[in-house]
Amino acid sequence: MRLTTALAATAAGAALVGASLLGAAPAAADAKAGSSMTHIRTSPALAPTLESVGVVAYTQGTATSQVIGTSLAAADSSYLFHVPISAVRATVQHRGGSIVLFNTANDQQVVVQNPAIDLSKGVVTARVPGVGANVTVFRITNPAKVKKTTTTEDGLRKTSYTGAKLALAPGVADVLVAGLGLPAGSLPDGAAFGTADVTVFG
Repeated sequence: MRLTTALAATAAGAALVGASLLGAAPAAADAKAGSSMTHIRTSPALAPTLESVGVVAYTQGTATSQVIGTSLAAADSSYLFHVPISAVRATVQHRGGSIVLFNTANDQQVVVQNPAIDLSKGVVTARVPGVGANVTVFRITNPAKVKKTTTTEDGLRKTSYTGAKLALAPGVADVLVAGLGLPAGSLPDGAAFGTADVTVFG
């Protein structure tokens, strides 16, 4: 399935340019600042559940993905999505990255584009073609337990938010089932999607 899902969930920041105290060139600082990223790992049961109904997930644009485990059908397998952060304003934005859920049996797909994390509201919104431009796709189910740490790396401030748990927002399961042409009830409402960690440099 092509879901951005992005599920996602935690916040963090834009990239500032600057040379480190060790004399790093501005280009090196830019590269580190450009590493601001949200990492989403799907729940262990999700990948094999999708595989069982012919759905696979992948990324487009600036986002990348990989499969963790021996095969998609394995009970302990999961997808790992890496979605670059484009800006931090009222929300943590990821413009240019998409998560796609694709049904190999009928060529139908659902695309989650440009996810934005709003930690204060505990939601992740995104553009979903055919559905809407500002759809709430995930809920952060444990906002009070998301861990924030701040350190310095290569002369840049590094802020990390770890352990955000993502679940499908109300009604999203039905949107996915319809968009992918799956049998009714293939995905339960509010199903766990995975966990998200956010790292922001700058």
